[in-house]
Amino acid sequence: MSTALKAERLLRASAVLWYAVALAGLWAFGAYIVALYGVGLLGGDLGRWNRVLPEGHGYVHGDIRGNLALGAHLALAFIVTLGGVLQLVPQIRARAPRLHRWNGRLFLVAAVVAATSGLFIALTRGAVAGIYMTMGNALNAALVLTFAAQAWRTARARAFVRHRRWALRLFVVINAVWFYRLGMMLWFAAHRGPVGHTAAFDGPFDIFLAFAHVLLPLGVLELHLAAGARGGARAKGAMAALLLVLSLATAVGVLLVAMGMWLPRL
Repeated sequence: MSTALKAERLLRASAVLWYAVALAGLWAFGAYIVALYGVGLLGGDLGRWNRVLPEGHGYVHGDIRGNLALGAHLALAFIVTLGGVLQLVPQIRARAPRLHRWNGRLFLVAAVVAATSGLFIALTRGAVAGIYMTMGNALNAALVLTFAAQAWRTARARAFVRHRRWALRLFVVINAVWFYRLGMMLWFAAHRGPVGHTAAFDGPFDIFLAFAHVLLPLGVLELHLAAGARGGARAKGAMAALLLVLSLATAVGVLLVAMGMWLPRL
């Protein structure tokens, strides 16, 4: 087997490994959304929403418009979390193309509405995690809308290679809030405390993460796409090694978030 073919297979295997870890982590996040917010809605205990969200940002008595926007945002976040990972499964695309198309349409609509409703909540109810996080979320919403439009346009044009790239970019940015939690918990664990973090979310690490949780995963994706399309054996090998490290970091981050944030709140 040639070195180039070995590097290609290693890159593909490392990408599949990261995807498997991310799938488990995202579905755990989806289960958390249902267990906290869905159970509160179905049980008539909307005050349950305020276990995590600060005062004025969760369920607010009398604020019908804001509560509907929040409810829609949470429900669509669940749809995006579960439906997005299914879009990346090649077996579904090959064996159930109709399911792939309809799930893709649902994913696109849910992503757009989730992004715009989240931005609406931030602008009408104020910043939850500081002004820098609001700026990062605005950037994220703009990227979601841009990538969703490009994914739809290329799918309609049957330009499937370009469509896959835009869909991958959309998948990354729509899950930015998940990356945010992983990044924060990994940083705190590595430093054994909230180094660079303040209660107002304006510390050095807070400012960095406000934008890095969107741009850093997107940057890694672009490196992966470039290595796969134009990279030689060394570039593919280096990208595979990076994905292996990120797979481990993602797995540890999911465990930290689940044990430190999700389970204690249920």
